[in-house]
Amino acid sequence: MAKKKKNRPLSPRHHRMRRPARLHSARQWLASYSGTNVVRGYRKRYGVDWLCAVRELRQLGVEINPQYVAQLEVTMEQRRLERQRRKQQREGNGIEEHAIDSDDTFAYIAGYTSGGAPYGLTWEQWDGLEDDWEQLEDADSDEAS
Repeated sequence: MAKKKKNRPLSPRHHRMRRPARLHSARQWLASYSGTNVVRGYRKRYGVDWLCAVRELRQLGVEINPQYVAQLEVTMEQRRLERQRRKQQREGNGIEEHAIDSDDTFAYIAGYTSGGAPYGLTWEQWDGLEDDWEQLEDADSDEAS
């Protein structure tokens, strides 16, 4: 018998509202708001981002300092760029994990001993393998002809 799916409680109603319902509800909320930063309060109450809160508060007739809005836009752009940079860094780290590790002595470092000394294929062994691969490719091309 399958497990019964648990019902999770819904998020608060004011977080699930769309713009027309938020604007209607916010008229009453603004009358009773006693905080110092109305944009922050609106954003938290209705679960919208900063610029959406500014846009909707302006529609409701709230005066907002243009310098404050400009600073919000700069901050949002900086956050977007920072997220993008971190994403590229994560993707770049994934590539580095699969890259071949080498140094002056070893062409391929398979690992390190408990003392920290590397071990793997030396450059001479690597060159020997490349020669073997070339001979195999030449043999395969001769058989195909």
